[in-house]
Amino acid sequence: MVKVLVTRILPPQTQERLLLQGFELTQWQEDSAIPRNELLEKLKVIATMSVGYDHIDVEAVKSRNILIGYTPDVLTDATADLTILLTLGAARRIKEAIQAAENGLWREWRPTWLCGSQFTNKTVGIVGLGRIGEAVAYRMKAFGISRIIYSGRKRKPEAEDKLNAELVSFDMLLAESDYVIVCCALTKETRHLFNYKAFSKMKKTAVFVNSARGGIIDQDGLVKALEENLIGSAGLDVTDPEPLSPTHKLYSFPNCLILPHIGSATLETRERMASMSLDNVLAALNNQPLPFSV
Repeated sequence: MVKVLVTRILPPQTQERLLLQGFELTQWQEDSAIPRNELLEKLKVIATMSVGYDHIDVEAVKSRNILIGYTPDVLTDATADLTILLTLGAARRIKEAIQAAENGLWREWRPTWLCGSQFTNKTVGIVGLGRIGEAVAYRMKAFGISRIIYSGRKRKPEAEDKLNAELVSFDMLLAESDYVIVCCALTKETRHLFNYKAFSKMKKTAVFVNSARGGIIDQDGLVKALEENLIGSAGLDVTDPEPLSPTHKLYSFPNCLILPHIGSATLETRERMASMSLDNVLAALNNQPLPFSV
């Protein structure tokens, strides 16, 4: 019987499917990921439950004839929904409002300075108008956004036509956006793209949201920008590192909303991702091409 090692706990339906295929399932049972030394002893194929694979040294893995699979085109809607939640939460200063309600400070909650901003007749700037970026822009239009601008490596004519979006330079996006939303991949070019200099170019009322990868932000630069009130608020679903220490300075800002990387965390999406990962594993074990390979 072929053994399959799973480094995190799979959703129940995918576990059952694997067992029905006749494989012996060895599943890491701890909350943390499997230790590196134990993983390397058993590694034959990497099936990552993610669209991004910046956490894998692709060249090093392939040089050792280890296969790599991932889960593309599956978490667009879930991540776009979460990005809108973060944008709304940061724009309306929801962290402060929740704290005020929990602490019985209803009078302090009411002043206009705490009410945040609304989407109507505002400009949203999206860095990386790929599948997720386009889905975010589509959702933002429903809230009354009047202008969509984007920056990226290349022009997206079809998305422009659907969304009436405009390609602009990165600096122009920073200067003119009321909402700056990061949807690009983490690459050598985008690492620390958002640093103190970038935040300094934004409107002082700008809402900054990152649901892509933590490494795209220079967190020291973001801390300094928040300390100096260079931007209005921030919403983060990703940090660098993850998990971020509970004592990190970013948690101290009432206008900085941080979530624990839950962009794809819906049951439907996680089941599909797990199933795609299993398809990759089964293909590798049967000496077939991976259906979702890097």
